[in-house]
Amino acid sequence: MNYSKILKEVKAEVDLLELEGHIANYIPELAKVDPDRFGLHLQCIDGTHFDFGDSQMKFSIQSISKVLSMALAMKLEGVAMWERVDVEPSGNPFNSLIQLEHEHGIPRNPLINAGAIVIADILVSRLANPKVDFLTFVRKLAGSEEIDFDLKVAESEAKTGFTNRALANFLKANFNLKNEVEEVLDFYFHQCSIAMTCRELAETFMVFANHGCLLHNGERMLSASQTKRINAIMQTCGFYDEAGEFSFRVGLPGKSGVGGGIAAIHPQQYSVVVWSPPLNEKGNSAKGMAALELLTTKTGLSIF
Repeated sequence: MNYSKILKEVKAEVDLLELEGHIANYIPELAKVDPDRFGLHLQCIDGTHFDFGDSQMKFSIQSISKVLSMALAMKLEGVAMWERVDVEPSGNPFNSLIQLEHEHGIPRNPLINAGAIVIADILVSRLANPKVDFLTFVRKLAGSEEIDFDLKVAESEAKTGFTNRALANFLKANFNLKNEVEEVLDFYFHQCSIAMTCRELAETFMVFANHGCLLHNGERMLSASQTKRINAIMQTCGFYDEAGEFSFRVGLPGKSGVGGGIAAIHPQQYSVVVWSPPLNEKGNSAKGMAALELLTTKTGLSIF
C-alpha cells in the first residue's frame, strides 16, 4: 500500500473542504489552540511511519485517554469492573446527567464521562500513586519518557468542570464512587490533560492493533481477549452519539477527544492519529472525521 501517496491525497482533499467546526472553548486553555493546526500520523504493523502536517506538535488528548485508563483498569481489576460500568453505546451526549440518573448510577460505557469517572475511581483505589503510575503506564505504551500532563489544561478543567462534578456526586450518591469526589476528579482532569503528538499517540495505540503486545519491544500488556473487548467498545462507543456515523463512514475502532484528536486502529495493519482542533456539533474533529473516511476509502480497507 502506497501510504505516502494516499496521505498526500487525503490532505489535499481535506484542505479543499469547507467544514464547519468550533474549538472546545468551554475549557479555557483549549480555546487558545490555533484552529488551523492539522496533522496525521500513521504507523504500520511493520514499524514504518507516514505523516503530514502538524503531526509532531503536542496537543491535549482529552477523552482519547479514556481508552488508556480503561485498559489499565481491565489489567488490574479484571471482569469485576463491569459490575460498575456497562458496555452499551450511549446514543446521548458524552456528559449526559439524564442518562446516568435514568440508569441509577451505572454508566452506559467506560468512554462517556460518567463511565470514565468510575474507571478513574477504580484506578485511584488500585494504584499506590495514581497520577504517577498512570503516566508511567502511558509512557510504557508510547515507548517514550517525553509524555506528561499539561498542568495548565488540568487546572483549566478543574476550574470549569461543573458537569463532571455533578456526575461524580451523582455516582457517589448511588454508591458507585468509592473514593472522595475531588480526589477522583483530580485524577480524571490530569488524565485528560495528557499532551502527546500524533506520532506518540499512534505508537501508544499500536498495542490495540497488535493483540495487546507492544510493537517496539514485544512485551504483552493486555491479553488478546482484553484487546478484543477494548476494540469492540471503541467501535461501538468511541464517538458518543456519533459512533454509528463513524462506523458507517470510517469503519475502524477509534476514540475522539475534544482537543481535536482522533486515534483509530486497523487490527494487524496500522494505528492512525489525526489532529485538527475545530469540532463538529457532536464534539468530534470535523477534519479528522473527513481525513479518516478518505483514508479507508482510498485504501479500500476497514474492519468490515
